[in-house]
Amino acid sequence: MAACYLTTTDNNYDPTVDFDAWWNEDRRLGYDTCGKLARYTARRGWSDDLSEEKQLAIIEDAIDDIVDNDFLGLYKKIKKETKESTEKD
Repeated sequence: MAACYLTTTDNNYDPTVDFDAWWNEDRRLGYDTCGKLARYTARRGWSDDLSEEKQLAIIEDAIDDIVDNDFLGLYKKIKKETKESTEKD
């Protein structure tokens, strides 16, 4: 299973490696990327009650929508295999 993350092209930190540094830089740059992603996932029915697989699918769909409609080319998607999926292989 893969997890997707949303970041910006001008943030030099990787949210999968050092989330705190990434978040601080994101806020310094004035983006609130987590807030944007939260709004997009809420529109798609994201809930704590959904399975992890369904949650990840909603997150990826929201990220794809953000990136596809980003006319400034600011946002980008990071996709990484989760630890669970690499252990199962």
